Amino acid sequence: MRRDEVVVWLDDTLGIARVPDYGPQGLQIEGREDVARVVGLVDAVGEPCVRAAVDRRADMVLVHHGLLWGAPERLVGAFGRQVRRYIQADLNLYAAHLALDAHPEVGNNAQLAARLGLTVTDWWGDARGTAICCTAVAKPPTTLDVLVADVTQHLGPPARIQPHGPREVRTVGICSGGGASFIAQAAARGCDTFLTGETSHAHFWDAEGAAINVVWAGHYASEMLGVQALGARMARELGVAFEFVDVPTGM
Repeated sequence: MRRDEVVVWLDDTLGIARVPDYGPQGLQIEGREDVARVVGLVDAVGEPCVRAAVDRRADMVLVHHGLLWGAPERLVGAFGRQVRRYIQADLNLYAAHLALDAHPEVGNNAQLAARLGLTVTDWWGDARGTAICCTAVAKPPTTLDVLVADVTQHLGPPARIQPHGPREVRTVGICSGGGASFIAQAAARGCDTFLTGETSHAHFWDAEGAAINVVWAGHYASEMLGVQALGARMARELGVAFEFVDVPTGM
């Protein structure tokens, strides 16, 4: 397909223009005009990420974490090298951050709920005006041990478990990536368990004080599924080849 057609499809599917973010989202680097092969990654930055796309002869790279954030950066040092690599390889780079977290079907949090056999009932957790967290229920109720086993099956072993809530799990708050600041909101909304990516020392005590189970699944691991689901939908609807490449950070 023509690049511009693929970009319009992605923009429309994600509602990218309706979701304010921490930097420009959508097509961040314009490459070749025709797109037949798309490589999906969690991250755009890092030499292994660029190499994965080049080695697979990708025409477009679809990522959750793009290159551009906040204020403009100088194209020097490691950042400059990354940008030049994309341009020299004539790669299109498309990034979808909050729009992919919040999408009710292919988004990270919706996909996490689906993989864990949970039913999404509500969206909350404001990030730049967009609700990016979801509440999901277990029907019938499950246990914390079973939930952790399911997380391990689909994402890998969680970094840490804080079992401060009940052993029976009925209502799970989900926020992929760096969602630790939403612990208190999850508890206030009646969640007995919260699933997110990474934490800091201070948020350990937030979980203990809220009397809620928290599963720290890892930032990278909790944000793989959205790119995978979006890429699979692209392949079905647009007829392009898609491959997700796992370049884990361990964080």
